[in-house]
Amino acid sequence: MAAKLRKGDKVIVLAGKDKGKQGEIASVNPSKGKAVIEGINVSLRHTKASQGDQGGKKPVSMPIDLSNLAIVDANGKATRVGFRMEGDQKVRFAKSTGDVI
Repeated sequence: MAAKLRKGDKVIVLAGKDKGKQGEIASVNPSKGKAVIEGINVSLRHTKASQGDQGGKKPVSMPIDLSNLAIVDANGKATRVGFRMEGDQKVRFAKSTGDVI
């Protein structure tokens, strides 16, 4: 199945403590249905000191469910994603505006 949300897409959070915030997808895990967005769903992780860094409390972006994300269209609004064929190529498009993503 083709991915509606991919790495590098600009998305908005639809639900949860960070509702309404926007960010760019850093990584996607399709098997778990989750994505990591920089600066969203930040949690403090206690890390042990190693030879390379000091350790302590480090802010880390945690994965968020794909169902709680929507892609942002050219107008800056949340939209759903559809697929269509343009020539012999399958492309994603914003359902609200019809623009190719």
